[in-house]
Amino acid sequence: MTSDLLADAYAGTSRATDRLTPADWERPTRAAAWPVRALLHHQLMDAQRALVALACTTDATPDVDRETYWAGFLPDGDAGAGPSARVSAAYDPADLRAQWTATAAAVVRASEVADPTTRVETQGHVITVDDLVSTLVVEATVHHLDLVLDLDDPGPSAACLAHTRAVLEGILGAPLPSSWDDATAVLRSTGREALTDADRAALGVRAGRLPLLG
Repeated sequence: MTSDLLADAYAGTSRATDRLTPADWERPTRAAAWPVRALLHHQLMDAQRALVALACTTDATPDVDRETYWAGFLPDGDAGAGPSARVSAAYDPADLRAQWTATAAAVVRASEVADPTTRVETQGHVITVDDLVSTLVVEATVHHLDLVLDLDDPGPSAACLAHTRAVLEGILGAPLPSSWDDATAVLRSTGREALTDADRAALGVRAGRLPLLG
């Protein structure tokens, strides 16, 4: 169930932030201009959006699924833009961590009791709960990899990485290179790591479609 994966993904982010020192909150991440503090704030905003979405049920027909949802989030070359870089500076790290932990737990509980086939509204789209939760898993997994760029943390679980890879391959419409492990597949297909010449040869014409999301 995707709700189990979400619990796993959010627990990984919480674990990564539990042992941060004051200096760690300003460390860089893979998300360009977002240091650790801003990246966690961004994830907090996404979790709050998810809580609202899970309460906004509708009878309308879904217009996106777990793959097509991402069409609106293509890389724009400015991952540091937006309010998180500014607003997070006003947060005490302990308060930010506590708010993230509480909100993440609430989202997981709400996803566990929701009917996976229920339709909900978010960001101008209609999507099933199961597909919504999948998007949250992908978001949390990618940003967990962003978060631990300069931190001592094992990163996302194997299950979350495998799920995220499967979604990315669905977006691409073809398998990613078998020589890539799941973490590498996520990092390279989202532009966190540069493609090598061997990668481009393996991908062929599909190399021009990467990165698949920002």
